[in-house]
Amino acid sequence: MQRIIAVEEHIATDAFLDTAHRLDVLPGDRTEIGLMRVTERPGPLRAALTDIDARIAAMDAAGQAMAILSINPPGVQPYPAADAVPLARTVNDWLADLVRARPNRFGALGTVAPQDPNAAATEIERIMGPLGLHGIMINSHTGGHYLDEPQFAPLLEAAAANRAPIYLHPRFPSTLAPYNVYGMQAAIWGYQAEAGLHAMRLILSGTLDRHPDLTIVLGHLGEGIPYWLRRIDNRHAYASRVLGPVGGMPRLQLTPSEYFRRNFALTTSGIDDPAVLDLALTAVGADRIMFAIDAPYEDTDDAIAFLRDAPLTDAQRTGLSHATAERIFNLR
Repeated sequence: MQRIIAVEEHIATDAFLDTAHRLDVLPGDRTEIGLMRVTERPGPLRAALTDIDARIAAMDAAGQAMAILSINPPGVQPYPAADAVPLARTVNDWLADLVRARPNRFGALGTVAPQDPNAAATEIERIMGPLGLHGIMINSHTGGHYLDEPQFAPLLEAAAANRAPIYLHPRFPSTLAPYNVYGMQAAIWGYQAEAGLHAMRLILSGTLDRHPDLTIVLGHLGEGIPYWLRRIDNRHAYASRVLGPVGGMPRLQLTPSEYFRRNFALTTSGIDDPAVLDLALTAVGADRIMFAIDAPYEDTDDAIAFLRDAPLTDAQRTGLSHATAERIFNLR
């Protein structure tokens, strides 16, 4: 096997979880955080999040060289800004210490509080500067608001200026009611619907005309968007021609699929399916796809077996296993 880097690997500390569990939660996020606090209570999953030595042992056993770590979602985004901003700084200091202690095993994506876009912009500068981390993770909406909205301009400007890839991670949908049955709120359906919606807002809003060098990373091999690209282009062209400004559609410089291929990178997290991988390879190319496990929520051995056995060329396997991650996350 090639050198293996997994890029969506969640982690926490007991101190972070204990602090977060004592905080007030924004009203629209209480259902989601109630579920997360159940999964984060003492037990095997919490131990898998917090035990660094066990994480390294699992990586060694599977033949995994490196993990790009991120604080357990939804990070600090469900909390009031006055609590979230200092908590994000504490998390990032800890992640930086962890990476400095084991630079050959770990990289990390910093966390920010979009609730305060100016503070988030300042923290991105610190994440990509003195802390030496490799990007940021945004857990989709913040209080029902999305990164294409004007108030988040300072955050996006800082990410672009500091060459910080944004990993756009799913969470419960901001409009929860239709999903709040049959277990649809989370990974069965709600997560991918929410992250795909957020990505499409960034594409269709003109945000990527304003920030052409911004890199957005989507897990789950693109949150369903590669499947729809041809139809998205076709219907966007039709709506632009027929509705124009009446439909509230800004004029874009590129087609939606061109933004997707230029500005987005995908990861395999949670999708160990050769047919879906083949579709993603056709949609964006091997140099825009990275391997991810989504530990501890997915099985490390199963994910690495998928990477090993997938019908890939040597060049494709090199890109997926490590080369694309090294380039996008600037892993020196």
